[in-house]
Amino acid sequence: MVPERGIRYGAEMAQIPFEGATGMGPTTHFGFATVKTEAKAGLVRRVFDSVADSYDLMNDLMSFGIHRLWKTAAIDVLDPRPGITCLDVAGGTGDMAFRIRGRLKKRGGTGRIIVADINAEMLRVGRDRAVDRGISDGLEWLVADAQALPLPDASVDAYTIAFGLRNVTDIAKALAEARRVLRPGGRFLCLEFSKVVVPVLERAYDAYSFTVLPALGRMVAHDPAAYRYLAESIRRFPAQEDLARMMRDAGLSRVSWRNYSAGIVALHSGWRT
Repeated sequence: MVPERGIRYGAEMAQIPFEGATGMGPTTHFGFATVKTEAKAGLVRRVFDSVADSYDLMNDLMSFGIHRLWKTAAIDVLDPRPGITCLDVAGGTGDMAFRIRGRLKKRGGTGRIIVADINAEMLRVGRDRAVDRGISDGLEWLVADAQALPLPDASVDAYTIAFGLRNVTDIAKALAEARRVLRPGGRFLCLEFSKVVVPVLERAYDAYSFTVLPALGRMVAHDPAAYRYLAESIRRFPAQEDLARMMRDAGLSRVSWRNYSAGIVALHSGWRT
């Protein structure tokens, strides 16, 4: 199946040249479209402004609930201990943070969990969910860009990012920031859609991504373009080996990854030494 190229998202997108355009200055990708580098953060922000209220429901529908297992597996690898300071980046709705906090509570302790997201609407949803769950301690909510975190050097024990790194304009900068804020001995974990390693499944996954996801986006989030962007952004994200190389280039060590669901998702791990 040949995916639709150059999706348009909102009035702003209609004014931005697409792949193959010249004279644009510095450019990057927004899904399959080529856009001005300076425009990408705003375009991504509009996507998540649009889908914030339905984001968690859509995750359940799109993955048939399996995203919960992937996230639980990531927390198992993190193995958070009481007293930890954990930064969860692009974690606006609180899904990972609630899991980390729950694991700490089971161990009879607490920690400091900072939920950072560039999108204030996503953080609003996360704070509302915390209130609904009666959670009033252990979580901090921070509007922040993964490429320029307002945190001191060597200030966190763990950095987690789940399904957010592919939306960052400059992944290398985000990885460098992750290393900067990690303490020596601190751990980096990235859970992200990756490259399917089973060819037959890859074809079925493509068909699902470019037909079912936009249809779900239309019915539930009332924004099919946002979920076309999701499918395209996954295809543009570095494969497992490439992301591991970028992590090493950023100064992280003992880099490894494990595939889940035949590589639909991969969990990358690295350490600040």
